[in-house]
Amino acid sequence: MMKTIKKLLFGLLIISSLSITAQDNPFKVEVIGKGEPILLFPGFTCTGEIWEATVAELSKDYECHVFTFAGFGNVPAIEKPWLPKIKDGVVNYISEKQLENPVLLGHSLGGALALWMAADGNSFKELIIVDALPSTGALMMPDFKSEYMVYDSPYNKQLLAMGDSDFEAMAQQMANSITKEKSNQEIVKNWMIQADRETYVYGYTDLLKLDLREDLAKINSPVTILAATEPYGLEMAKSTYDLQYKALAEYTIEFANGSSHFIMYDQPQWFIENLKYALNE
Repeated sequence: MMKTIKKLLFGLLIISSLSITAQDNPFKVEVIGKGEPILLFPGFTCTGEIWEATVAELSKDYECHVFTFAGFGNVPAIEKPWLPKIKDGVVNYISEKQLENPVLLGHSLGGALALWMAADGNSFKELIIVDALPSTGALMMPDFKSEYMVYDSPYNKQLLAMGDSDFEAMAQQMANSITKEKSNQEIVKNWMIQADRETYVYGYTDLLKLDLREDLAKINSPVTILAATEPYGLEMAKSTYDLQYKALAEYTIEFANGSSHFIMYDQPQWFIENLKYALNE
């Protein structure tokens, strides 16, 4: 019941009735609040609901454009290449809506997307990157090369053929490792299960293929990074971020010590306080 009430209250916050679906763009957007524009990008498989508590705070002073990408939630899937189409669609959306100098706030995949857009020469007031790296593939594979990431791979075929029960078990295991409370693990797991399977497989290949480490030198917008320390601890997290972001001339980074990947769930007060500080600097 409380969950239903929260969703109803979140809906009541919507001041604009704008809802753009994948028929026009490779995403759905809800616009909430008034003020300077902030674009909120969720992580892989997540819907815009990940930003529920965040928008409840920010919409008091900002116009929040909350995205859910194609193939996730109830947004129809699109043909691959998925991630390049998402990026181009968001850039077009900003132009069409005449959003001047917006802030980009992105978690995980959404953070990588924000970095990619800025590295392509687009101008933004600020980037706020939540536990995201310019090269997820390099984090996972020591001998990583972007060209190694192809759609037609044995691993992708295995995922596409995986039965529902095995996929759910895998999703549960992953959810348990990236956020701490069981109720939040259930939310994250259900997003994974709900995702279009081909988008899950090929979209993640797109993310792994993306390597922005050298392109970070092209970014002129201010960058704030809010980073988790789990599962490897603060020193390893610092080392990883230093290595991956070394081409970025200047940025501010704050670590949510003890938090897993979903900082907004694991340390909500810390997250909101540091987010507001970044916006008000």
